Amino acid sequence: MALQVYNTLTRKKEPFHRKPGEPVTMYVCGPTVYKPSHIGHMVGPVIFDTVKRYLTYLGYQVTFVVNITDVDDKLINKANETKTTVKELAERMTADYHDCLKKLNVTGIDHFPKATEHIDGMIGVINGLIDKGYAYPAEGDVYFNVTQDKDYGKLCGFDPEQLEVGSRIEVSGRKKNSGDFALWKCSKPGEPSWKSPWGEGRPGWHIECTCMAISLLGKTIDIHGGGLDLKFPHHENELAQSESFTEQPFAKIWMHNGLLKMGSGKMAGSIGNVLNVADALKHVGGEALRFFVLNTQYRSPIDLGEWDPREPGNPVIPPGLESAKKSYEGFIRLFERYERITGLKSAALQAPTKVNPERTFVEPVFAEYMTRFREHMDDDFNTGGGVGVLFEMISTLNKIGDAGKLEDPSRADAKAKAAFIEGVTLFKELGQILGLFYETSKTDQLGADDKIVNGVMQLVIELRNNLRAEAKKITEKTDPTKKMLFNQTDLIRQRLGELGITLEDRPAGTTWRVG
Repeated sequence: MALQVYNTLTRKKEPFHRKPGEPVTMYVCGPTVYKPSHIGHMVGPVIFDTVKRYLTYLGYQVTFVVNITDVDDKLINKANETKTTVKELAERMTADYHDCLKKLNVTGIDHFPKATEHIDGMIGVINGLIDKGYAYPAEGDVYFNVTQDKDYGKLCGFDPEQLEVGSRIEVSGRKKNSGDFALWKCSKPGEPSWKSPWGEGRPGWHIECTCMAISLLGKTIDIHGGGLDLKFPHHENELAQSESFTEQPFAKIWMHNGLLKMGSGKMAGSIGNVLNVADALKHVGGEALRFFVLNTQYRSPIDLGEWDPREPGNPVIPPGLESAKKSYEGFIRLFERYERITGLKSAALQAPTKVNPERTFVEPVFAEYMTRFREHMDDDFNTGGGVGVLFEMISTLNKIGDAGKLEDPSRADAKAKAAFIEGVTLFKELGQILGLFYETSKTDQLGADDKIVNGVMQLVIELRNNLRAEAKKITEKTDPTKKMLFNQTDLIRQRLGELGITLEDRPAGTTWRVG
């Protein structure tokens, strides 16, 4: 199956227009950096980082840009509220954003242009739009005239005359039409401003992305991405001004990811029900949080379940995230088993990073898994389907391990062991395409608070092992001390079981898991 991508502009899936080996340009709208990143801010970066990973795996040469909006009304208002400067606030929140991306293994972004670094280019584009008759100055502001763009509304599929004043559009008596949007805003006292032909001011939100995308990627980009909430007005306006200025298609493909939702509502800073990434990572590892995002096809809503941090008595993290955390532990346990069977660290396992059409497998079932995973990813980057294949692989690999008695070195079947290693290598290869399996141990993949629990559990296991070792030193089977020591080890297992913790005694040592 050839790669198919859903294009918001045409409202259908289309064969990807580039061939492996060719360059691909991708622009995704980034954050307005006025507050700490919440988990909703990570959805787009994780999804499009995965898109780049898969395209790179197939052989494409991808350049990926995410902008930083570091001048905006929200920034100005927040800086005034917290009695700091726009520059200081933007730099601090940008650092927070970068730290969150790193913890979720979003490593594919090549450029993070800041709006304030491209002001001169924005002024040039605005001047060009005025010269072409698409924009007009108005008392220090400059507006784009939507009635001059004959196909305005084509991304969202509406007529500009249907727009109502105040419907997600700034209201201003300086506009010729209610749907016209600001390209340049005259500055108010105390606000950041730059000199322009229309007086001191700053750029509008939409023109920032046009200028940065064109400057770094050219007049026509291959993929433009962002959240569904940006389709209108931001992307519609971005498309209109870009194509009016260049007279060329702005983006070949428009991709829009679904948003986080909480039961019947949505998570949003304006509502106040957000979960900041830093708080989530106290309870969930970065890999599990990334997995949570990718466990759904990207155009679908990502459901956190019924949860509101403003309600007393709610759990510390949403039920959907807690469920993803528990599901991801299945991946961790498979790699732990690999380490017990091979005596090697799973982090050191080398898996292919590029597709190999000539690849063959000793076990035919692994070839089937590879094919099915690729089919899901070729079908509009269906990561949810790909994750489903990974869970099937866990079941198959555990059956191979059990049938081959691979955790008992004296009875392990060599052929089964080779098949197990082949399968785990493929498992890691496919997981890497999703940006998973980048942390090196179970401890790394825990939330900050969970690491304390893990340390306590290791201590309990060590104490229990010491009791067992002392009991085994006593050769007389009827010795009451021997019986007492074993009773204590049984009591530890029983009490932990009552807390929902299972101990697993194996030749290589004792491990624990919840459930």
